[in-house]
Amino acid sequence: MEIEITIPSVGESVKEAILAEWYKQDGDRVHKDEPILVIETDKVTLEVEAEADGTLKIIIGEGETVEIGAVVGMIDTEASPAQAEKEPAPPEVKTQPPAPPEPAESPAPEPATQADSPVRQIIPPSVRRLIAERKLDVTKITGTGPAGRVTKSDVLLHLDSVIYDQLPATTDHRPPTTDDQQIERKPMTPIRKRIAARLLEARQNTAMLTTFNEIDMSRSMAIRAQYKEMFQKKHEVSLGFMSFFIKACVEALKEFPEINAFIEEDEIVYHNYCHIGVAIGSKRGLVVPVIRHAEKLGFAGIEQAIIDYVTKIKDNRLELADLEGGTFTISNGGVYGSLLSTPILNTPQSGILGMHKIEKRPVAVDDEIVIRPMMYVALSYDHRIVDGREAVTFLRRIKEYVENPERMILDV
Repeated sequence: MEIEITIPSVGESVKEAILAEWYKQDGDRVHKDEPILVIETDKVTLEVEAEADGTLKIIIGEGETVEIGAVVGMIDTEASPAQAEKEPAPPEVKTQPPAPPEPAESPAPEPATQADSPVRQIIPPSVRRLIAERKLDVTKITGTGPAGRVTKSDVLLHLDSVIYDQLPATTDHRPPTTDDQQIERKPMTPIRKRIAARLLEARQNTAMLTTFNEIDMSRSMAIRAQYKEMFQKKHEVSLGFMSFFIKACVEALKEFPEINAFIEEDEIVYHNYCHIGVAIGSKRGLVVPVIRHAEKLGFAGIEQAIIDYVTKIKDNRLELADLEGGTFTISNGGVYGSLLSTPILNTPQSGILGMHKIEKRPVAVDDEIVIRPMMYVALSYDHRIVDGREAVTFLRRIKEYVENPERMILDV
C-alpha cells in the first residue's frame, strides 16, 4: 500500500509553500513520526513527518513551490525493509577485471573512481561539470549544502584557496577572482519576503519615532547571580535577563495602555492583556513568537515559554498560531553585540522595545564617577497614538523596574 505525503495546512491565509529540503533520498527507508521534509511559508518553517514505515518515493524535488494539500511523495509500506535499506555499492567494487599489482615505487593512481563514488551522486550536474573543467579533487572540497552536498559556491571557494596558496609567499596578493565569483543570485525565501513586506509596511503606514535611555544593570545582575542556581533547581530553567524586561514591560504597559493598543481605521483598539512578542533570530530569518498573557506569568513561566519557542524554532515546529496576536514586542540585539539601534515596529503594534549589549561604562553616581554595567534601550512607537511624553515616561518606567526589580515583586 502507498501512502501520500501531502503539504499540510498551516493557516487559512497560507495557500502555498516552498519544499525547502528533503531529509531523505528517493528510495530511502523512513519510519513513522520521523521528519522527512521541511517546508517554508511566508510565516513559518515546518517539518513534515512520515505517517508510516516504508520506502520513500519523491515526486516533487527541493526548491519547488507547491500548493497546500499537494502530493509531494509517497511511502510504500509493503517494500522490503532489507531491500529499502540496502547500501549503495562501495567505491572499491570494480566493473573491470583487476589489474596486476603495481610496483611499490609506482605513484598512487589518480582518483578515477571519484566518478563512481557515492559523493558524485549527491553533486548537481552543473557542479560536477565545474569540478571536471577545473580538474579538482572533490574529496578535498567541504560541502555546505543540505546533507553535506557540495554547492557551486563551495567549489569556487575551494578553487580560490588553491590559487591563493600557489601565489609567491613574499608578495601581498589579494585572491584573484573570476567572473563567476562577482555576483550570485538567490531567490528570496517566503519568510524573507514576508519580513521585507512587514518592515516596509511599518515605515510607510506609521508615524514611527524612537526614544532612548540607558539602564544600570547592576541590581538585576546581582539578583540573577544570587538566585540563579536556586532558580534552576526549583524550576528547571535558567534565569535570564529577558524575563526581567518582559515583567518590566508588563508593569509599564498597565500604566500606558496606548502603547499596548492598535489603530484600526478610525478606532483605537485597547487590549486588557499583554501578549508579548519576543524577536528570535533563526537561520531562515527573524520570527516573533508570542508569549500570551505575560501579565499572568512569573519569571519561571516566562523563561520556560522562551525555551519552548527556541526549541520549536530549532526543530522547525513553530506554528502559525505561535506568531499571532502579539500586542507589544521586545527585540534583543545585544545577543549579537549591538550597542544601539532603532527597532522597527511590528505592525499593527504601536510599540517595540530594543535591548542591547551590556557594557561597563563610567557613570556619575552621587557626584562620583563609577564603573557600572550599562545597557542602552530604545523604544520605537507610533506617534499617531502615542505621544512623546507617554513614550519617554514608559521607557523610564522600564528603567526603574529593571534597576530595582524588587518593585515588580512588591508591586510598588
